[in-house]
Amino acid sequence: MMLLMRTTLTIDDDLAALLRRRARELGLPFKDVVNRTLRGGLGEQARPRRHLAPRTIPHAFGFRPGIDLDKLNQLADELEAEAYAAGHQSTSASRQARRTRHDPARRQRSRSRA
Repeated sequence: MMLLMRTTLTIDDDLAALLRRRARELGLPFKDVVNRTLRGGLGEQARPRRHLAPRTIPHAFGFRPGIDLDKLNQLADELEAEAYAAGHQSTSASRQARRTRHDPARRQRSRSRA
């Protein structure tokens, strides 16, 4: 047998109206509908969650009208490719310049190790 506890509960008017309507629909006493509703609500809350749900924080980026936000990644890729190409060309040019420079005063090291 289940132990009963009598208590006074203050319920908002809109919730009380919903509970009364549900009691009429189900043909149950008001207290039974309140108990079922509380059990159902607490049952959902009582289940432990494995992971917390991710929280999304909206942010207004302030882009001007007419900017296609879907193409921002494409723009970033193009800028990155241009920067890489510019860096690659300057590196190649500096290597070429080092190869063509010749300092006659610099002592040449012998390549043989005999």
